[in-house]
Amino acid sequence: MTEATASYHPDVSEEDALRAQLYDLLSVLLRKPPSGDFLQKVSALGGDDSDLGKGINALARLAQASSPEKIDSEFHRLFIGLGRGELLPFASYYITGFLNEKPLAKLRGDMAELGMVRDASAYEPEDNIGSLCEMMAGMITGRFGEPVTLMRQKDFFFTHLAPWAEHFFSDLEGAQASVFYAPVGTIGAAFMQIEKQSFRMSE
Repeated sequence: MTEATASYHPDVSEEDALRAQLYDLLSVLLRKPPSGDFLQKVSALGGDDSDLGKGINALARLAQASSPEKIDSEFHRLFIGLGRGELLPFASYYITGFLNEKPLAKLRGDMAELGMVRDASAYEPEDNIGSLCEMMAGMITGRFGEPVTLMRQKDFFFTHLAPWAEHFFSDLEGAQASVFYAPVGTIGAAFMQIEKQSFRMSE
């Protein structure tokens, strides 16, 4: 990403602010189709020569070249469809093969412990990938109070994201309907690998 967000809690380091930005980027793109204003912001992003950086560069180019209407149509083919989309972006489904299973119950318990409240306007279960990314960003930045410790972030990540998120992002990268969302998959898969390695190094 190009720069850290300055409005985060003062105890949040620049490195953690960048982590939160990536989680927020994924959250916004995966919870609903992005607005034209958000696409303009994405089109200004720049990355390096890493897999993550190349994904960001590809996404920026597509954000500049794609219309909100076209991306909205792609989003619906991927995640909504007639009955269901090409992908089901939920932890319960990827871990157990079914929706609304034990991973969702465990998540709801952890949300209550961390002071997270379900968005009253949301109609999807809380274990969808966009919401989980939003939760990670909020824990890093103190959106739910004080920033959460690295060890608690690690526990949440390895419980709710590590078992399935990289698999989901790889599926998204290669999905038949993915054009704009293909580099979102690239970014997500690379970022999940980075997070796993970083958390393990903190042991």
